Amino acid sequence: MGIETIQIQDYDYELPLTHIAQQALEPRDSSKLLYYQNGTITDGIFRDIANYLPADASLFYNDAKVIPARIFCQTKSSAGIEVFLLQPALADYFTTLNATSACYWECLIGNKKKWKQDEVLIIQFEYKSSPTTVELHWHNREENIVQLQWSAQLKMVDILEYIGHMPLPPYIKRDADDFDKQRYQTVYSANSGSVAAPTAGLHFTESVMANVRAKGIALSALTLHVSAGTFLPVSAEKAVDHTMHKEYFSISFELLQSLKASKKTIAVGTTSVRVMESLYWCAVKLKAGDAEPFIIDKLTPYTTDTKLTASEALEILEQYMIESESINLVGSTSIMIMPGYDFKFVKGLVTNFHQPKSTLILLIAAFIGPEWRNIYQHALANNYRFLSYGDSSLLLR
Repeated sequence: MGIETIQIQDYDYELPLTHIAQQALEPRDSSKLLYYQNGTITDGIFRDIANYLPADASLFYNDAKVIPARIFCQTKSSAGIEVFLLQPALADYFTTLNATSACYWECLIGNKKKWKQDEVLIIQFEYKSSPTTVELHWHNREENIVQLQWSAQLKMVDILEYIGHMPLPPYIKRDADDFDKQRYQTVYSANSGSVAAPTAGLHFTESVMANVRAKGIALSALTLHVSAGTFLPVSAEKAVDHTMHKEYFSISFELLQSLKASKKTIAVGTTSVRVMESLYWCAVKLKAGDAEPFIIDKLTPYTTDTKLTASEALEILEQYMIESESINLVGSTSIMIMPGYDFKFVKGLVTNFHQPKSTLILLIAAFIGPEWRNIYQHALANNYRFLSYGDSSLLLR
């Protein structure tokens, strides 16, 4: 079956609102865990995940940190404006988040028509007992690019701690609170920039990770800054016509070495899958002499003819990093993993339960096959909690 024949309606299921988790469980590792292998489903608790992981497994997780990306302002006429920071504009993540006086962001603007071209929105807060001002200017109204300027000697990432709110997904029907500031982050979050959490990792605790290591299972970090596009349903009838979101990733030389040594690679979350599978296509483009080898488009896997093995791909990436003296490989991916995709690295997946007719369901169906529907029916029948703050699963191919 070619990807052009995939109908999104075939990846729909009924998700009652009562199954969508509105609050995270405490402690983190008390969530349910659905374990699937060889057609068999077992119900467990996440804190025991080390017992289900194969002894020769390696875990790869996304250490992206969520920024308080929602900023609420008012115009001079008291109209409420929401500025949702999506991704840096005119500079990279590191430069933007470490800026000390001004920076630019591509945004979603709530109530945009009330914010006129020449009006400056002002937010004030106290920093070290002194009033501090942040100004928001239109840089490009048509493209929703906003400039932020501030007076305090603070980095942008620190400014957001004062003026920003956590960007909970749209299906969580409540305002973010102080609890969400720590709970909508993984315990291993390190690299700021995401506007959505890599939610598969929300279940991990230090004790769970210690138990995994005690079993001899290696843990390795990569970074993918999750975009708000991850929540967009597929509205096109044909999945291939969906406009895929772009997300920025970074991996280290050590990550390549870990992937090379891994006998059974298990990704923590669909974001980790997207990075690791994208690495293969980066290597393919490098070998072909592509001018932009670290930009992966949504259909790259389906339009590129290659006989490259997974190990050869890793060798190409490793050699590139050595020759270019690169500390990290940085790129972007819009990869769309659909049924029919041939996975290059990932053999297992830790993941939550996803929305109907979403790109994430397509990825699950590509990974597990038609059995995904039985897994989801089992989860619904056994009162699993769905979506970002919901329960977890461990799926082995």
